[in-house]
Amino acid sequence: MNARPFLPLAAVLAAALGLAACSHGDAAPTAASATPAPAYAAVARGRIDVEGGMINLTMPREGVVAEVAAHEGDKVRKGQLLAALDTEPAKLAVSAAEVEQAQAQAQIKPLEGRLKAAQQHAKRLSDAAAAGAGDGQSADDAHTSAAQLEGELEGARANAALATQKLASARYELAQHSLRAPIAAEVVRRTVQPGASVSPQSGTAFVLLPEKSRIVRAELNESFVGIVHPGMVAQVVDDSGNDQTPIAAHVLRIGSVFSASTLEDDPMVRANSRAVDCVLVFDNPDGQAMRIGQRVLVRFMGDGKPSAGKPAN
Repeated sequence: MNARPFLPLAAVLAAALGLAACSHGDAAPTAASATPAPAYAAVARGRIDVEGGMINLTMPREGVVAEVAAHEGDKVRKGQLLAALDTEPAKLAVSAAEVEQAQAQAQIKPLEGRLKAAQQHAKRLSDAAAAGAGDGQSADDAHTSAAQLEGELEGARANAALATQKLASARYELAQHSLRAPIAAEVVRRTVQPGASVSPQSGTAFVLLPEKSRIVRAELNESFVGIVHPGMVAQVVDDSGNDQTPIAAHVLRIGSVFSASTLEDDPMVRANSRAVDCVLVFDNPDGQAMRIGQRVLVRFMGDGKPSAGKPAN
């Protein structure tokens, strides 16, 4: 980790050790010689983020962009149209599927009527044969005809069900020609224009920033893993070195996996350091004004008390 953020802490610790050494030579140390506790127990670099990160959207189907309904900076609600492809071929497929379904459904009712009549005729012949007023062969032939009609009716119903599935598939494909916002968000980037040919392999069409609370994703050095814990209060300041009032936050969770640091400026330190992901949430609305990707410095308070910066809610 870069040594710059640790200079204040190192100076405080050095002063504390010096005072402690002097106290061994005094028989009656006074209260004035007591060493104050360090201002913070650990420091980590971090970046402003949202839970789950940004959303990269690609066009779900290949085609020509016919409409772009959202632009950079727009606030969009869940389900709102972002862009649409040329839908004429998909609409024709839906119309053809609707006709096929109607034809399949039209075959069912006549067969149901014929089957009902055939079953009634077969019953009458069976009753007559049982009473000695008719021959059994005619009754058997009538039952065979009714069974054949029943098979035809089952086939017609299966064809109708298949046609219904084809219609649902065609309507789904039509819907896939439109790109809609999966959640409420802000459009931060748009890379498509009307008339452009696109496909799912063309890359990101829209980048959305979800309407969620900002978090701090800090890289906690392995030497501080045993010190920092969930619920621990912290101060968050911009990493640019500007004199800013710290914003109060607290630790939400600490990761279980070590990884290489990505925020260190020194390549040698970055190559040899290991860190775990530490997520913090802000204690007041001031943190929501920070921008996604902004680099910050997190100071973990060692006394467990709220920071002296902006008051927590």
